Amino acid sequence: MRLPRRQFLHLAAGATLLPAVSGTAWAQSYPSRPIRLIVGYPPGGSADLTARLMGQWLSERLGQSFVIENRAGAGTNIATEAVVRAAPDGYTLLLVAPANAINATLYEKLNFNFLRDVEPIAGIIRFPNAVVVNPSVPVKSIPELIAYAKANPGKLNMASSGNGSTIHMSGELFKMLTGINMVHVPYRGGALALTDLIAGQVQVMFDNVPTCAEHIKSGKLRGLAVTSTTRSDVLPDLPTVADFLPGYEASAWYGLAAPKGTSPEIVATLNKAVNAILADPAAKARFTEIGAILLPGSAADFGKLVADETEKWGKVVKFAGARVE
Repeated sequence: MRLPRRQFLHLAAGATLLPAVSGTAWAQSYPSRPIRLIVGYPPGGSADLTARLMGQWLSERLGQSFVIENRAGAGTNIATEAVVRAAPDGYTLLLVAPANAINATLYEKLNFNFLRDVEPIAGIIRFPNAVVVNPSVPVKSIPELIAYAKANPGKLNMASSGNGSTIHMSGELFKMLTGINMVHVPYRGGALALTDLIAGQVQVMFDNVPTCAEHIKSGKLRGLAVTSTTRSDVLPDLPTVADFLPGYEASAWYGLAAPKGTSPEIVATLNKAVNAILADPAAKARFTEIGAILLPGSAADFGKLVADETEKWGKVVKFAGARVE
């Protein structure tokens, strides 16, 4: 049973409340040992990059190590369940990604209810994907891609970082709006998919801008468009998909969450640290460099984003008939 969206937003708002008594010995002691930040993807992709940057900066700010633990598999569900089942003591955190919102509808059965079983902490960044093709594909624009796919149904293989990832669902939304037929080829992470795309084993990908931008600039891949509603500063020459498909929008985003029952004091401490990092000029510059847009705000703000994305992608999953048992 899914938690009603209104109830989730109410709970998320409650997570921002400060303790009635501040400055206690408990509050001063957290964190007192290393913190695990679990990522549902293998090393090398944008999720791993985001986690390692934030882990380094949080460690510097809070005075404890942040150990990045990559637990790939099952569309991030292995990592998510590990966090959901962990003690709610602030020492096991999850890098939340769009897959967490998508999986609520994509999977028939899960051993957890994401909206119910986590405490949202803070948003970090969001950024568009880019529609990229291997240079051997004879298309140079979105209209040409649509025309080629319609003339060659099932010939194009569309790589993704896994079922339910934003890369996957960006492509499914594109297929839904255009009526084209591309064969979805899921990989265990974006880095593996990108390697095969460059090698020509697959032909199309809706990859995250931070991981594909340099390959576009070097000519190893051909960029056709970005999936946001505005152009990317990193790839300013690329139009948006929405220029040709009005209403199309898909973006990746990342944030932090903890197991349900984590105290408001811990949530507040972590939220404050994340927002301080996002306000730091060095962090801003680094994220701008990879084409990211910052997501500062309260725990409730991040909770609302997750709830909104769960609703949006649920409609796409149902329309496309995508399902994972």
